[in-house]
Amino acid sequence: MKKRKSVVANVLVILMSILWLFPVYIVFVNSFKNRAELYENMLAWPKSFSFEYYEKAMKKMKFFHAFGNSLFVTIISILIIVVLASMTAWMLVRANNLLSKIIFSTFVATMLIPFQTLMMPLMQEMGWIRDNLHIQMLDNRLGLVYMYIGFGASMAVFLYHGFVKSIPVSLEEAATIDGCTKFGVFWKIVFPMLKPTTMTVIILDVIWIWNDYLLPSLVLSSKANRTIPLSTFSFFGQFTIQWNMAMAGLTLTIIPVVIFYLCAQKYIIKGVAAGAVK
Repeated sequence: MKKRKSVVANVLVILMSILWLFPVYIVFVNSFKNRAELYENMLAWPKSFSFEYYEKAMKKMKFFHAFGNSLFVTIISILIIVVLASMTAWMLVRANNLLSKIIFSTFVATMLIPFQTLMMPLMQEMGWIRDNLHIQMLDNRLGLVYMYIGFGASMAVFLYHGFVKSIPVSLEEAATIDGCTKFGVFWKIVFPMLKPTTMTVIILDVIWIWNDYLLPSLVLSSKANRTIPLSTFSFFGQFTIQWNMAMAGLTLTIIPVVIFYLCAQKYIIKGVAAGAVK
């Protein structure tokens, strides 16, 4: 009986996996087809696997330029989020007073606010800063980084906060007795122990920032600043859509983040579990 249940469970897992990966299959096989093949049968394999449409897609997207923009925005945003969120969470845990609890609750509460309710006020505020303070927040990669830091801080602080609770205070006290400064205690003792949560934050934020379309579409208007998700929009015209090149462009877009995820996935469950139980 147990063996039969195990077989049924495995079959269900395989079927769900196939269903989940079906859109990926559609994107991949149609990226090699010409328009006639694509409209004839979307599910069939292409007659030949030629990288012609990938070359055309890369040229039209200005792939390497867009790739550099995405890389710049993603790396700078994540570095700052990791540094500031880890330090914030550590101070909130160690302070352990009413004010620190209110601040932490505020961070958690902001995770529940949908971005769609904020995007218009956000753009108005960034426009006001540009017009009155003469700081270019719109159509600027650093302005986009600034916004990602704000939107990514809440989840990062939440994850770090749970893990910091598991670190014994005695380690920090021993380091202080040995002459270590507050800055040294954090970077030499606390931060290295936060590695599982740091990897979790990095992985989740890489997937989010790299694939995000909505916020960059609101902030970046010039072609020179476009990220990879924005550059794929060049295949969608007003009257016609180049589906085969769009599929090739989408495949090129997801390959870097899939490779990154496969290399770092072992840290996800460890980091989330460590931060959730405490």
